[in-house]
Amino acid sequence: MNGLKIIQEMWANLAEILNHPDSPVSHTLWVEFIKLHPADIAAFFLELDLAVFETLFQRLPKQLRLLLFEEFTSPMQVRCLAFMHERDRVEALNILTADELTDLFDLLSDDELKRYLELLHATARAEVLSLLKFHPESAGGVMDTRVLTLMDDFTVGKSIKLVQRLSPKRDIYRQLYVTNKAHRLVGYILLEDLVLHAPNERIVSFLRENQYVAQANEDQESVAKKMVHYGLSMVPVVGNDTYFLGVISNQTLVDVLVEEATEDIQKMVALSPMKESYFQTPFLRLFYQRSYILAILLLAESFSRTILDAYEETIGIFLMTFVPMLISVGGNTSSQTSAMVIQGMATGDLHESNVWRFLRREFLMATLLALFLGFVAFIRISFTHALLIERIVVSVSLSLIVLVSVSLGGCIPLILKKLRLDPAFSAAPFLATIMDILGIFVYCYVSKLILG
Repeated sequence: MNGLKIIQEMWANLAEILNHPDSPVSHTLWVEFIKLHPADIAAFFLELDLAVFETLFQRLPKQLRLLLFEEFTSPMQVRCLAFMHERDRVEALNILTADELTDLFDLLSDDELKRYLELLHATARAEVLSLLKFHPESAGGVMDTRVLTLMDDFTVGKSIKLVQRLSPKRDIYRQLYVTNKAHRLVGYILLEDLVLHAPNERIVSFLRENQYVAQANEDQESVAKKMVHYGLSMVPVVGNDTYFLGVISNQTLVDVLVEEATEDIQKMVALSPMKESYFQTPFLRLFYQRSYILAILLLAESFSRTILDAYEETIGIFLMTFVPMLISVGGNTSSQTSAMVIQGMATGDLHESNVWRFLRREFLMATLLALFLGFVAFIRISFTHALLIERIVVSVSLSLIVLVSVSLGGCIPLILKKLRLDPAFSAAPFLATIMDILGIFVYCYVSKLILG
């Protein structure tokens, strides 16, 4: 059976497995289940309630429990620690990297944090305490501190012996960072350099210069962008006076990019960023995060009705039928533009040095889109019984709405970025709501000017 089939069988026979674990069906299915990849098993445990979760987790072989604990998200790890024996807790905590421990400890109470820290080995505890000083979304908060470094006065032979001795305890990367006696970063060498040079040659003679060095307090998103821009698979992290602290590897880079992309998507649909997955987020908290923003936008939309009431006699019943088309094109155009801006800033294509070039290009785009869509609207209304003056009102209004939409969609994310706010907040439905109100106002005002 493949993994999906086994998972489906586990759900179908869950009651049998819990109540009669020694039955032939339960035994056969359980043997197949524990052969799955830990990531697949972790996905299955994600859906279980606490009692069933604990029962099945305790039945797993010890080594698999540790592998599974490493695969779990931080909230699931907290759930495991609550029912684990102390010896199992020690082993589970010690398999996590320092940044993973930091994420886990962010979810614990002060008493739990103190108790679990006491279980860790002294060296691991020191690493965690140092990471807790940094913001969890900074380079210092996500870096890997368990990395091997060399000193600049080492010879090639001594470096090779050091790598061989410490490789089981330290993460060995292709890039080996080199520090001086004060533990300040001076450069790096590649692992293959140790093979290509004589054993008595000092590594300082073939040091390479770092293309980019991350500061410990630098935002993780900024670091990720620069790593992508320069095509780096790993960067060193330093503190004051270039004091070497750790590295950000390509695995961490992927995690950061996924996390930041997820947050941006949630903000773009008016959701507060969620640290946990959908099913791990309590229902009432999810309801609150979604409802209060929608209520604010609902109340804001009510201003559209106020504007329409004020211009009801001017617009008339016939022109009122084109209101949905006008507010729709405003929301669609502004959302499309803001999404392009947000993506450009996220990938690094759009930055301070080319922002004016972008705005000039978008102004030209806004003009052409306004003329084109205004013409399409004029042709569309020609198939109705509208008078020429009514066609002009709708097409001119639509063109102005498109101009405003592109302008706001391009400028608001840039302004938010300048104010150190996340540009993703400017996307739909916020911008769409603003354009609904402005679109109604533009339509009513143009109708009044043209129709009198």
